[in-house]
Amino acid sequence: MAVKSQEERPISSEEDILTVRNSVKRVTALLNFSLVNQTKIISAASELARNTLEHGKGGRSIIQLINDPDRVGIRIIFEDKGPGIADISQALEDGFTSGRGMGLGLGGAKRLMDDFQIESKENEGTTVTVTKWLEKN
Repeated sequence: MAVKSQEERPISSEEDILTVRNSVKRVTALLNFSLVNQTKIISAASELARNTLEHGKGGRSIIQLINDPDRVGIRIIFEDKGPGIADISQALEDGFTSGRGMGLGLGGAKRLMDDFQIESKENEGTTVTVTKWLEKN
């Protein structure tokens, strides 16, 4: 899988969440995702950016346009150096909340995307990587 282009966005304020949303919106439109899939991707990115700010005490997002031989897609990586997630399984459960996000939680963001990976270490931070693929015609 190749990364065709990428942009990095800091997440240290509410305004940065909006910047991430707008960047994701631009890339999904550029890739010609359907409006439904654009909405799913933007919703997941918004939830994960808010988690990065509120729980991770800030960090960054990396928005990548990726491709492999059969498809193109968007990958978004959210990284923080916060306290980490003590119980990832619990954090992925529906209805689990520890903040004021969109109510999707990590589980909701996972369902909205094609690929979802999370790595977290106590007192070292969390990295969440999500991908949505657009099949080539």
